[in-house]
Order: sequence, then C-alpha cells, then structure tokens
Amino acid sequence: MERAIALSLENVRAASGGPFAALVVRNGSVIAEGTNQVTATLDPTAHAEVVAIRRACQALKNFQLSDCELYTTCEPCPMCMGAIYWARFAKIYYGNTRADAAKIGFDDSLIYDELVLPLGSRKIPMIPLMRDQALVAFREWEKSPAKTEY
Repeated sequence: MERAIALSLENVRAASGGPFAALVVRNGSVIAEGTNQVTATLDPTAHAEVVAIRRACQALKNFQLSDCELYTTCEPCPMCMGAIYWARFAKIYYGNTRADAAKIGFDDSLIYDELVLPLGSRKIPMIPLMRDQALVAFREWEKSPAKTEY
C-alpha cells in the first residue's frame, strides 16, 4: 500500500491524472502498477485499478487474476468493482473511502443510485433495440467449440 500511495502522490505532482493508484500483487510480488490516467489519455475508463488490471493480465497472459490481490488507494468505484469482479481477485485492500473521494470532487453516488433503478427510470435512457438479431451471436457462442469459458 505504501507503494500505491507513493504512486498516487507522484501522479498528482506530475499533473498526470487524479490522486489514485493501484497495484496487482501475486505471491508478494508486484505484477503491475497503475495510476489514474483519465485526463492524461482522455479515457474515462483509465482509472488506476483498470490500468493495473490491464497491465497485470498482459504480464500474466491471463484474463483472470484469481491468485492476485489488488492494493488501491481508494475504495473502488462501480466501474472498477465490475473489472475487479470480472478479473476474480482473491482480495482487495484500499486506503481512502468513497466518502473521502466524494469530498474532493470524485463522487460516484449518482452511479450507485442509478444501478438499482429500473431501466426505464434511469437518468440516461436505456432503450432495447434489435434483440432478436443480437441474439444470433449469443446462440452461435453457445454452440462454438472454440469458445473460452469465463
């Protein structure tokens, strides 16, 4: 966690992005590091956790990190939690809370609130379109002998 905090401070001081950093650790060794790069790369998905997860998956040549732990300087946002669960981490350690983040302008409460609403009640309209056509790819996936389960 000390390394993650140091990275977050470096990121702030270099004006490279927000005050967030994350490390992926396996068997006590750092596999990958990430810092918030949203403004530097103009990528809203470039949160520290996502950057670290992408790098770790490339380093380990695996899309699952079930034998790894994540050290992050802040309680993960909803997007990062999705990535963390998809990667199947064994454990997550975090420093600051989501309330701490909200106090400095990183408030994710809208997203948490939206996720529990029915689709028709969300702030951004969620409109079903061409489901029957889209299901064709799902049906082919189900039958494919070449698919990789996850």
